[in-house]
Amino acid sequence: QVQLVESGGGSVQAGGSLTLSCAVSGYTYTTYGMAWFRQAPGKEREGVAGIDDVGNTIYTDSVKGRFTISKDNDKNTLFLQMNNLKTEDSAMYYCATSAHNLRPTIDPNYFGNWGQGTRVTVSS
Repeated sequence: QVQLVESGGGSVQAGGSLTLSCAVSGYTYTTYGMAWFRQAPGKEREGVAGIDDVGNTIYTDSVKGRFTISKDNDKNTLFLQMNNLKTEDSAMYYCATSAHNLRPTIDPNYFGNWGQGTRVTVSS
């Protein structure tokens, strides 16, 4: 089993920055892809950023140039640096891991392990 714990969420004004972290523990040997998803109230879950086993990344269009996904393999930690935050970025953010050895993806169907989420609120 793989356990994921997100942290770093909070409240920030538009234009501000936050860095989310996701600590991964347990049986991580079959973890290849990792990603961040978000879900705002009344909206569907959305893939935000993904990273594959060798560090290639993918982003949804709305966050390109503002968000950066990265990972520290030694510490089994995934990060999401979020800059120039907008009110529409407000959501619950979840990290997830995939046992599929694929190019980076933010298709939730490939992710079998999920964290409990951390909330991000951006005010105008």
